Formats: sequence, structure tokens, C-alpha cells
Amino acid sequence: MPSNSTDPSMQARMLSTLLANLEGMVYRCRLDDSWTMEFVSEGCLSLTGYKEEDILFNSRVSYEDITHPDDREYVRTTIMAAVKQNRRFDLEYRIVRADGKVRWVWERGTNISHTHKTWDVLEGFIQDITERKEADEALREAERRYRSIFENAIEGIYQSTPTNGYLAVNPALARMYGYDSPRELISTLRDIEHQVYVDPQRRVEFMRLMEQHGVVTNFESRIYRRNGEIIWISENARAVYNSAGKLLFFEGTVEAITERKLHEAEIQFQATHDALTGLPNRTLMYDRMQQAILHSQRYGNLTAIAFLDLDQFKFINDSLGHQVGDELLKITAQRLTGCLRESDTVARQGGDEFVLLLTSQPNEESITQTMQRVLHEVSQPWKANDLDFQITCSIGVTLCPNDGRDAETLLKNADSAMYKAKELGRNNFQYFAAEMNTSVTDRLELLNRLRQAIPNDEFVLHYQPKLNLNNGRIIGVEALIRWETPTGRVSPASFIPLAEETGLIIPIGEWVLRTACRQNRDWQKAGYPPIPISVNLSPRQLARGDIVDLVSRVLQETELDARYLELEITESVMATDVDKSFAMLTELRALGVKISLDDFGTGYSSLSYLKRFPVDTLKIDQSFVRDIATSQDSAAIVKAIISLGHNLNLNVLAEGIETAEQSRFLQQNGCDEGQGYLMSRPVPYRDFLKLLSAQ
Repeated sequence: MPSNSTDPSMQARMLSTLLANLEGMVYRCRLDDSWTMEFVSEGCLSLTGYKEEDILFNSRVSYEDITHPDDREYVRTTIMAAVKQNRRFDLEYRIVRADGKVRWVWERGTNISHTHKTWDVLEGFIQDITERKEADEALREAERRYRSIFENAIEGIYQSTPTNGYLAVNPALARMYGYDSPRELISTLRDIEHQVYVDPQRRVEFMRLMEQHGVVTNFESRIYRRNGEIIWISENARAVYNSAGKLLFFEGTVEAITERKLHEAEIQFQATHDALTGLPNRTLMYDRMQQAILHSQRYGNLTAIAFLDLDQFKFINDSLGHQVGDELLKITAQRLTGCLRESDTVARQGGDEFVLLLTSQPNEESITQTMQRVLHEVSQPWKANDLDFQITCSIGVTLCPNDGRDAETLLKNADSAMYKAKELGRNNFQYFAAEMNTSVTDRLELLNRLRQAIPNDEFVLHYQPKLNLNNGRIIGVEALIRWETPTGRVSPASFIPLAEETGLIIPIGEWVLRTACRQNRDWQKAGYPPIPISVNLSPRQLARGDIVDLVSRVLQETELDARYLELEITESVMATDVDKSFAMLTELRALGVKISLDDFGTGYSSLSYLKRFPVDTLKIDQSFVRDIATSQDSAAIVKAIISLGHNLNLNVLAEGIETAEQSRFLQQNGCDEGQGYLMSRPVPYRDFLKLLSAQ
């Protein structure tokens, strides 16, 4: 049976089926102004929205009309150029469908010339490529966005190889590293490990993390900029592999974090250092002490901890002001640092207390030499308010491992030794001894009891009369505090320095002033002859600045006439903040009270101050009176003070008179008044009233 494969009808059906299944439209059109279609395949409807009969021979619409107006010239120019060159044409353009929607199409065709026709025809294929065009445009937009991000990002972005430098960098990274352009950076930095990282081991660590995890996160390093400047950066990066698992490159971002690192360092410094002096604070000192103790235990070397306290700092701080006190602390910090090695540490414990940590000491002798050097340097004169001052310190030293094996114990022992140094006259250092802990415990107990002395009504006043040396009559009295506890009397020499140091002298001094004024007024009301009563003022009371108000208030409360109150101050008051002291004493004198300069001759007062200040009486210190019979120097000093006082129209009183010989010498040389054991010891107020009655 013959084959029917050449049957024309069969071939027509096959061709029709083939054309119908094509995603697009096969066409044949004339090369005229309307692109007149002579044939279109079934794909015409889905492509253009028009039926075949609508477009054939321009029956309803021409293909020229379907072509987007903005693309018509382009389409005709492109096709005509191909026809003239007798080649295929291939182009993309837009059409407007019957529903008004604009679609992108791709057309490919050729020119077919016929000798028997007066026009040429085009044959070709048109396909809707809108989705591809939209995908391409989306891809291009994504690329544009990526490129914009890459070019304009404030973070550095890079691709780099493990060994051959950078493949791509953005402008931000180039600027960050100090280069004019990405190209310049890429061409210059070929050895990242050594050209970029300050510590090459950071690159080694970077590679290790990449090999182990494939990523690095917040990887902080110091790197070199082009000019040699060192900055901090933080990297986030990942490894990129091909489908075969081969490493292609690293890609990541870089952030400059120098300011953050400096801020963190500043915060860390503030957390571990004293704001005033810049020295390590007790937190950092404690940490270093722990390390030093462990080192001593492991290697058997000697570590010393010295606890240092400035002598009389509170007086300087209160009388001259906190600004001067702060300056003194800074000067002391510098001097202490200069006395120690770089491996040692000076820390500020708080207030005027410092701790010295001396590590790996060869022997105790080297520690002693260091402490002697510290005492010498701290005691050097310094200037404030145009005055020269000299301040000393007391130091307690404890040794590790001899005196303790933990920081708390060693600091406690050093503190105990420091208080022992103060008890021994200050301006010295003492090594810790076990019995010192008992002394510290006693001191703390005394302080606790002292805080309760006023509430428990344990203070009393004793009175020592002042006599006219010419006639022996009582012309005044000095009020002196005594502490009577349930277990016995506590010496003023024990509790007065402690009260000064802790500030308890303020309420104690106010109690003395009020009690003395009230009892003097009571004596007068009882008919006893009125005489002035003297009260000692502490430098800390004067430094507070409210002494004038306090005295005025007490006089008003007790109804004591101001002329019967005498306030005794020390010479040092006149040498500190002269203008303030002068104004304060002038205001006190304006109230009507008398001013007496106590312990004259032992301080540093200037004669110009003495002439200027409103003082009524000079009190010759008992240390001169004690030796006037045996020491020509003391006798000469006493004569000079008496002469000086009289030349300035001041009353002169000698204290500490214990022998008749001393009394005769003073009387013969014109001293006006005296007090001491020769006349009377300080006595309770009832005994003093008996002395007044007997007179």
C-alpha cells in the first residue's frame, strides 16, 4: 500500500497544527506603509487580541496601527536597513493589543522578493516577550540598586581572595583605608596579612574562622591606613564557593569603629581610674593586688602593700578650699608615681589615702629605701594662694606572703600599720606587726563611743583660771573639755585628734561653746564676779565658714554678754586664706568677743599678719615657758614675744607656768597674765567657783 506522507492535505494539516502550537504568530506581509498582512497564523489572537480576519489585508486594523507609536519609526528603519542589505532582521519593540495593553514582542524575519509582483513581502515570526523583558528590567533594576548600594554605602564592601589581595572594593572602603579610589586600593594592597593588619595573626585568625565556619562576625582588628595611621575596624564576611565546592573568594563589609573603641576605652578607664588624679582606683588596684599575690605564691617573691595617708590634709582642704585640696592630691599623685618603678602601682584609695603596690621586691631593705624616698618627695614644699606649704604623710607597710595571703587581709594590716605611724608622730612609715590589729580595734571602738558621747551626756568642762601676774587675781578662765565614760576618763590627747580627723570636732566644739557660755552666765546670775571665759576653736570649725553665725546664735541663746567670751585660735589660721580669715575675725570682733592667739611662737604666722589681724591677746606656748629658767634661747624668745605684744598694744599671757621661778621671770619681764599648775590645774566648775569665792 503506497505511503500517504506526500498527500497535500496531510501536509496542510501538519503545517496547520505546527503553526497553531507555536507561542507566537507566523506572518507574511507586504513591504508597504501599513505592513499589510497577507497571512497570519492562529497565534495572532493571543498575541494581538485581534482575530486573523481583523488584521488580514487591513480589514479592521493594520499592523502599523498595532505597533506602538513611539516604536514605529524604529521598527521601519531597522527592517528597511536589513532589506537593503539583503539580510535577516531581528528586533524587539512594543505593540498595543486590542484591549489597550502594551506588550513587548520579538520579531525575526526576512525579505522575500517576487519577480511577478510589484511589491516585496516579509515573512517572519513575532513572539510576546513581555515577561522576559520585565524579568530583564527587574534584573537590571536589581543590579542598579546593588551598584548604588555598593557605590554609595557608608560601610566598606569588598571581595577578596585568600592570597592575592582584593578583587573588588567600594569607594567607602577606599576612603576608609586612605586611598583615592577603589582601583588604587586594589592595585596597592596585594598582601592583606602584612599590608593591612597591624597584627598579622589577626589575618591568620580570620582564615581559621573562615575555614572552620565559613563566616566571621564582628571581627575586630587594628589596621593600617595608607598614611600609616592605625584605626580599628569590624568585619562581617563569608566564604563564597562554586558548585564544585571550590573557594572562589571572600565577601564582606567593614565598619570603622575607632571612635567606639576610644569611647569604650574611655569608659573602661573611668571605671578603673580615679577621675581627679588619673591613678588606678581601688577596683583596679584590687585586681592588680590579686595578680601580685598569686605571683608571690607561685614564685616565692616578695610583694609590699603600702597604705599612705596625708597628714593634716583635712585642715588644708577645709581652710583653703576643695580646689587647693584637689591640687594637693594631684601633686601628691605625681610625686608618688615618680618614686616607683613602672611595674609598681600607685592607686588612690579615696580621700587623701593612697595605696602603693610594690611587686617582685628583692628584700625588705629595697622596700625601706622606697618608703624613705616617698616620705622625702611628699614632704617637699608646694605653693598655694602665694603661700608655701609643706605636708607630710604617714605610711603603713605590709608584706606578702609574710603578713597575709589575700587582698583584704593585707590592706587591713597596712591600714593598721599606717595608724601606728600616725601615733608615733606622723611623717614616718611602719611595718605591720600582729599587735597592731589590737590597736586598730581599740581605735574603732573609741570612735564608736565618741559618736555617742554627746547623746549620752558624757562630756564635762573643767576650768583653768587665768591670773594677773602682778596681783594674783583671777581675771579669766579657760574652758577645757573632759570625757567621763562609765569605764573611766578618756584623755583629751586620745580623743581630740580622732575628733579632728573624723569631723566630730564640729559638734563637740559647738557643745563646748554653748556649755561654757551658759555656765558663765549662770555664775553671773548666782552673784559671782563676771570674768571672760576662753573657748578653743578648732581649725575645722573656722574652715566651715559659719563660726560667726554660731557664736552670735549661742550668745543670744545663753544671754551672755559678748565681752565675757574669748575665742582662742592657733597661728595657722592666719596663714591660710588670709582674706577669709581676716574677714571672719573682724566679724567676730564686731560681735564684741575677744580674740586670743594660742600657742604663739610655734607656727608660721607673719608679723605683718599679726599687725593687721584683730587680736587681743598673745599666749606664749608652754614649751618656751618650761625652759626659761634653764635655756637662754627660750628666755630670749619669751622676752621678745612680750616686747612684741606690748609694742602692738596686745595683752600677753604665758601658759604652762609650773614653778615660782618661772612666774617671777615672767613678772619681771612684764608679762601680763599667766596660767598653769602653779596657780591651778583645770578643775570642775564647783571647785572653780570656790576659787572665785575665796578671791
